[in-house]
Amino acid sequence: MKLYYSAGSCSLAVHIVLREANVPHELANVDLWQHKTASGGDYYQANPKGTVPALEFEGGLLTEGPAITQYLADRYAPALVPANGTLERTRLHEMLNYLSSDFHKSFTPLFYLAADADASEAQRPVIAKLTYLNSVLAGGRAYILGDTFTVADAYLFVLARWCAKFKISLDAFSQFKGYMARIEARPAVKAALQAEGLEEQYAQR
Repeated sequence: MKLYYSAGSCSLAVHIVLREANVPHELANVDLWQHKTASGGDYYQANPKGTVPALEFEGGLLTEGPAITQYLADRYAPALVPANGTLERTRLHEMLNYLSSDFHKSFTPLFYLAADADASEAQRPVIAKLTYLNSVLAGGRAYILGDTFTVADAYLFVLARWCAKFKISLDAFSQFKGYMARIEARPAVKAALQAEGLEEQYAQR
């Protein structure tokens, strides 16, 4: 099994789930600007979408983080997802869709903002999404869907970690400091961060 990834990108969520599920895997770093693999190959040959994450396995190629993480959990680590056909699984879909279509995309303007530009307006959508997510956690939940770590937490952790890159402090969001610390303390998360050289990058202290 091979994971095409870019260090610190959304593919980190899949990397975390691979380690949570104890699935043997190979990592293939991708330069997303040049669309080249670490070996110099044309990444479009491996993945015509040209995006990460992409998982190469005996079934072919699977793309899109929420799809990959649920496949891995269903096959190798059922504790990371609620059972299929339950309301809880639908709640997982609901949260993954929100993270993908709302929270993840809210960062897009920040990635293309000039280094010396005023970021306050571009930060506003991210802060709005953080406010909502903080309210979800404020109900006393240890994790975003309740008391159990799921694939949604892997995704949320990666996105929230980007806030440090764009100088958005999580201090104003009362639930996030403890939440992020809980996720980062997990052995699989530590191992994934170390493997990608991210122990300090984007870390909020």
